Amino acid sequence: MTTPRFYCPPPLHAGTKFELPQAAAHHASRVLRLRVNDEVRVFDGIGNELHGHICEIEGKRVVLEKLQVCTVNRESPLNIVLAQALCSSEKMDWVIQKATELGASEIQPVQTQRSMVKLTGERAEKRTQHWHGITIAACEQCGRNRLPKVHAPLEFSAWIATICDAPGSKFILLPEAVTTLHEQLKPQEKIILLIGPEGGFSADEVQIALQAGFISIRLGARLLRTETAAMAGIATLQTLWGDFV
Repeated sequence: MTTPRFYCPPPLHAGTKFELPQAAAHHASRVLRLRVNDEVRVFDGIGNELHGHICEIEGKRVVLEKLQVCTVNRESPLNIVLAQALCSSEKMDWVIQKATELGASEIQPVQTQRSMVKLTGERAEKRTQHWHGITIAACEQCGRNRLPKVHAPLEFSAWIATICDAPGSKFILLPEAVTTLHEQLKPQEKIILLIGPEGGFSADEVQIALQAGFISIRLGARLLRTETAAMAGIATLQTLWGDFV
């Protein structure tokens, strides 16, 4: 059985005992039904991991002992930013979960002209918090000790304005592109991967992205769904220049 992992905001203290946060304690005792002496791990989202054993379960409290805090790096050498056009809530949740598992360091939801979902104000704030929770659950499962940053949604042109002068490589996935990722030089800094919505980017959006320094690339000769394109793009980057090989 894989050792259960739980998220706890920093700092982690290697004292004599450590009490799990309420949500983690509930999951450990009521969902996983862990028992005294079971081994667990706790991570803080910034690279640190605590190893311990359950010494007490009482009501809503779960306490650990035999504690050891260490820094465990399971991050890719690539700094991948996934800029994902907003899609249906179910697809967006799936993209964020899988992007976390595949090693993206940042996720930027983007409001495009053809996005089927519109998020602003309080609704956007609540959805961003929801996505943050998805990254926590995904990190608990996949073993990452650093949480990827999920930014609040931005309108396409407004987001482009914030990154047009940013260092690194910028790629936009377009079915009509003639070049592929393996034809590009190995990026030296951040990689921004821009994925369109179900209906694709508008002509104006493509022009804006290209003027901002994005390189158009394709992934094979087939038209991919937006959620498939995001995963295929990250996996290709990790295979070419990351930690998949």
